[in-house]
Amino acid sequence: MTKQGMTPEQAAQLSMAEQHEWFRRATSRRSMLRGGLVGAGTAIVGAAGLTGTASAAPVRSAASLLPTADRPNGSTVVPFGRHISYGADPTRQMSLAWQARAAVRNPFVRIGRSPQDLGQKLHADVRVLSTLASDTSPIDSVALVSPTTIEQYYLHAELDGLRPGETYYYTVGHDGWDPRANLAVVNSFTTAPSKRGAFTFTAFGDQGISYDAVATTHLIAGQHPAFHLHAGDVSYAEGTGHGLITDSYDPKVWDSFFQQVEAVAATVPWQVAAGNHEMEPWYSPDGNGGLAARFDFAGQQQTYYSFSYGNVAVITLDANDVSYEIPANNGYSGGKQTAWLKQELAALRKRSDIDFIVVQFHHCAYSTCSSHASEGGVRQYWVPLFDAYGVDLVINGHNHVYERTDPLKGGSVTTAAPSGATVTPATQGTTYVVAGGAGNSLYSFPAKDSYDGAVDDVSPIASFVNSPGQAKTAESVAWSRVRYTGYCLLAIDSAPATRGRTSKLTVRAIDGFGAEIDRVVLARTVK
Repeated sequence: MTKQGMTPEQAAQLSMAEQHEWFRRATSRRSMLRGGLVGAGTAIVGAAGLTGTASAAPVRSAASLLPTADRPNGSTVVPFGRHISYGADPTRQMSLAWQARAAVRNPFVRIGRSPQDLGQKLHADVRVLSTLASDTSPIDSVALVSPTTIEQYYLHAELDGLRPGETYYYTVGHDGWDPRANLAVVNSFTTAPSKRGAFTFTAFGDQGISYDAVATTHLIAGQHPAFHLHAGDVSYAEGTGHGLITDSYDPKVWDSFFQQVEAVAATVPWQVAAGNHEMEPWYSPDGNGGLAARFDFAGQQQTYYSFSYGNVAVITLDANDVSYEIPANNGYSGGKQTAWLKQELAALRKRSDIDFIVVQFHHCAYSTCSSHASEGGVRQYWVPLFDAYGVDLVINGHNHVYERTDPLKGGSVTTAAPSGATVTPATQGTTYVVAGGAGNSLYSFPAKDSYDGAVDDVSPIASFVNSPGQAKTAESVAWSRVRYTGYCLLAIDSAPATRGRTSKLTVRAIDGFGAEIDRVVLARTVK
């Protein structure tokens, strides 16, 4: 039983919104308000920020977040955890985010066209997460004298009016900490070009904090990507992953995560999907308030969103909405996400400038991994839309392995696609990739690994699909083409062509040491 008096079994009977409401009422009885502004388990967001769908969260200016009595001098608060992401239009919009260990006054970004010219100063908003220490499960030792509240300050600046294909330099600061005076690190980013051209992007899921997570982070930099996709289960601060108020949780893990990835994420936009370990009922009715305080979603007000870069459109979905395996947030959008997906796919397929559609989300549409296998909710609600609108590539995490299917239509293999093969999605269907080996502990397959240099084709494979009521329905699988038990990174190279010629999307899997273990080429004739 928890300190609030609820058991995991009781929590499992409640929706995410019901858990949040119960928690809100429970903590209000032992409120630990600081200065009357910051409440337990609360998401407080700056005027331009998000709180998922939690409209009840108060909105306050950065200057009035906390009383000044216990505010550290700004000169002792050093910004950290820089991470960036695209706005709705990657050619001219970028979102910059970072952390401060305490409340600060007037946070800002200095930006310019060169490291020596950072004259433009832009205001940043503050999003605060406040969590009762007694409601957490610390992963490290707890000091004899510790604060009763864990407060995390996320600073965000939304940039607009940038030039396409241009590199900008930036530093961050606040009153008392001027980066020019403190010789702070200068970071850079490059906006998307307005014209079609070759580029690379990377992807993985299930990272966490580990030696191997550090290694895969730096694998990203080695690919020189335009952007990076993270298919969910980002930090594992929520350690249990059931989406229950009784799950183990240490919000400070997020601080370590952002420090771990800063060297890459401060320069390469990270576009994040919600995994089951991102369901945090402490902050909002939909469990996404914490994620919304930490990240930006391409200008959208929810954790499902899209953006386009060159000839590739990327859609990010929140699979917790349709999960049968982990149902804490099943149906939370009331069908709005699936309706949005259909509308978005239809619009993208009408665009002459888009050759390929890539979709990322956490739970696997197709996987034989022994731990989670396949998600029946995804197959029921989304796979028919992928078929109908010709989605080229689907990227998942959840299973901590690498696995690629043959191209599928209606769940059936249209052609064998061994490593090195070329697939034509317009006629042969969608390729599904699990890239969940970003750094957390690895899982296993029920059949032998089979990858480039160690091919061992096995078919059929006995697996299962997660069904309503958290049931596991056995199935015999013929679509598992490549399997690899190890840490990995997905690198995707886009080579656009002119009208009447063939554009190619080359999907490469790289192991934790940088060696290629799989490759498949997706080809589309440009209209």
